[in-house]
Amino acid sequence: MTGAGGASQGGTSQGGASQGGTSRRAVMARKRQSRRPSRLGSAAGVAAKPDYVVEEDAGFPRLLRETWEQAAAAPDLQAAAQVLLTLGGHVPADVQLRALRVADECALKALCGISWREEEAALFEGAEGGGEPGRSGEAGVAGEAPAFWGELGLTTSGRIVLRAPSQGPLAKEEELVGAVLRVPWPARALVDYRSEVSRAAARFSRSVADCRQWLAAGGTHSRDEMLEELKEAALRTAPFVLYQEGKQYTNFRDRNTVTGKTLWPGHPDCALSSLQGMPLDLWSDNDVVMVVCLTLLVRSAGYARIEEANGTQLTVDHIAYMLERVRRNYNAVGAGQKVAPAASTRAAELDTLAVALRRRREEVRASVQLYREIHGALMHKIERVAGVRGPQARRREGALCAALRGSLGLAGGTLEELGDALEAAPSWLAAPHGGFGTGLESLVHATVSGANAAFETDFAMSRGMRSLPRLVAALREQDWSAITRWDITEYFCCVVPVPAARRYFADSTEYLADTAWAISSRMQYNSWHFVPGGLPRGPAVVARDFFVPPTLPDVAFYSDQHHRGHVASRVRFSIRSPQPVRVLDRVFNGFIDLRLLRCEGAPFTEADLLAAHRASAFIARATGLAAQLVAGGQELEVTSFDSKWHWDAVKEASQAAFASEALRAR
Repeated sequence: MTGAGGASQGGTSQGGASQGGTSRRAVMARKRQSRRPSRLGSAAGVAAKPDYVVEEDAGFPRLLRETWEQAAAAPDLQAAAQVLLTLGGHVPADVQLRALRVADECALKALCGISWREEEAALFEGAEGGGEPGRSGEAGVAGEAPAFWGELGLTTSGRIVLRAPSQGPLAKEEELVGAVLRVPWPARALVDYRSEVSRAAARFSRSVADCRQWLAAGGTHSRDEMLEELKEAALRTAPFVLYQEGKQYTNFRDRNTVTGKTLWPGHPDCALSSLQGMPLDLWSDNDVVMVVCLTLLVRSAGYARIEEANGTQLTVDHIAYMLERVRRNYNAVGAGQKVAPAASTRAAELDTLAVALRRRREEVRASVQLYREIHGALMHKIERVAGVRGPQARRREGALCAALRGSLGLAGGTLEELGDALEAAPSWLAAPHGGFGTGLESLVHATVSGANAAFETDFAMSRGMRSLPRLVAALREQDWSAITRWDITEYFCCVVPVPAARRYFADSTEYLADTAWAISSRMQYNSWHFVPGGLPRGPAVVARDFFVPPTLPDVAFYSDQHHRGHVASRVRFSIRSPQPVRVLDRVFNGFIDLRLLRCEGAPFTEADLLAAHRASAFIARATGLAAQLVAGGQELEVTSFDSKWHWDAVKEASQAAFASEALRAR
């Protein structure tokens, strides 16, 4: 494998007239060159057309079209509904059920007997929850003439919609993926629907009155504090899309209705900002419930809990259901004080539960591994409690350890033992090793490369900071503004695809290398986006765009849907394992991570995640030891993993694979 390959194209820019002995003119000339591996040395932005074109309907639009075609071909209403609820098997059905508006929820229950509320009732009554959504039988009698003809459709946001009595055609109200399915309503279904709607209206009315009472009891100051925290949560967390009937609350892309990428805090179009200074009795019912629900989510686990409601209706019933499910998961962990259930679904009772869950969460994290399951089609996330590390996880780790022993020369049968061996003699992290300028670079590359084989992936990668000396110096000087001014070239990401992954990219080594570099650039951005989250909240930090750094690993399914980079890079199944690193006296959460990707095939499992999290902890431990060396006066710069390095590395690996294939063919 080729080593450092020269200084990084971004490098560690120090400003002034030169950088590392290079004139400013030379530096600017280099910046005007393309950094795409297959175009190195050519001028940037002069191509007549894009090298690689992603189909217009790639990702989510194609999934919706295929889902609708499958539903339209289903033999009956029940089968069609199940296809739509799971988006053709890509998401859990209960997420879509909790995304339904009141009329749609009541109509589906009346027509098909399908509802998430049976599971809710079982959960609160003490029975085991978590199975398929309840079904109480199909309404109507065979051969009975329809009393009403309704419709079933799928919106371009992925939600199921139904035309119920007193409603007009769906095509005039919604952006639909295709046409509609005509749905006959038996007379009995009309009776059931009316009863369901009546109960739902009463339930919502009670909930709104209770939420208003709870917000009023806290006073104006308390409400202002809630709104400030929720604006910060919307600004500092990943995309979310939540609903109140037909109203959408989102920080995602150009549809923003709350603080996010296109609405700054205080913007008059932000649903949260517009409530500040407004008397409570002028708040809409939707906004009242929204503020209460988001507050309960944040109080139960921090900002990231909001994403666990992604794609669903933001109602008190749903939040109560989520919190109860979390409570049972936490209480199933042996150690620590158990959390009592909420006495009711009143806001005050749920607030008590949320606060207790946050305390319990810290106890749980000390004894078991929490992680999140991500369903990319709806960006929905579910917190899970991992079981014990079993044979598959140990096999993955064993295979990785064997590769690391061979490439790094460390002794140890487990990742902890390899880390112990490293800690006993850490100085080699700052010395050249294995063709790289530093042992740290060699270790990162060896772990990423070894993970590809051990976990049977198409890509593996790890990211970090290029100049630990610059970070140490800035921390000692408490120069937070300097750190916030660094751009993405101050960070690196080592991306290693397996040569066989070129089959997903027109069987082209050049395309594969360009994809690896595109992924690397995006991961550099992630490091840039997280590092300020570990700094004190002074003016320079608050003004900087950043997310609260991740602390839990996650396993994702069908992530090649919304994110254009994920669509282009075929990121279907993935594991992300962020880790904290201590630099001097400051801990930076999510400072490094290990990511594993599969473009097709089988999704990753919990066992894979547990092994990957131990592998990323090994890289984090090495990075922390490197930071200690730097704090003691050692120089350590990461100069590998730029675009030229990715070009050379992918080309060399592909040539080696071709040669090996030729030998086997003889």
